[in-house]
Amino acid sequence: MMEMLLDPEIDEYGLLRNPADWSPELAQELARRAGVGPLTESHWAFLMSLREYYRKFHAPPPPHKVCHDLHMSHSCSHELFDHCLSAWRIAGLPDPGEEAKSYLAAD
Repeated sequence: MMEMLLDPEIDEYGLLRNPADWSPELAQELARRAGVGPLTESHWAFLMSLREYYRKFHAPPPPHKVCHDLHMSHSCSHELFDHCLSAWRIAGLPDPGEEAKSYLAAD
């Protein structure tokens, strides 16, 4: 059963097909698969901020806003996750749409 939790259905963009499958354990596994490594306190703060913003607004926040709100460097998203789409995937959030994917994937 545990294996099932760590092997959810993923779409062609690497996003969870069912965001309800997300768990902290799955986030650790997704981070490992993405080459992010073990999630630190800073990673978790960023991921939870993404999840909270999405819960409120049903849209991705500007990455620099998350960094600012967390009192981290302006480029914290790239320092922690390489690009924001990777963070979005690890946070287990649903497909944000084509326009948002393009700016989340930007370097």
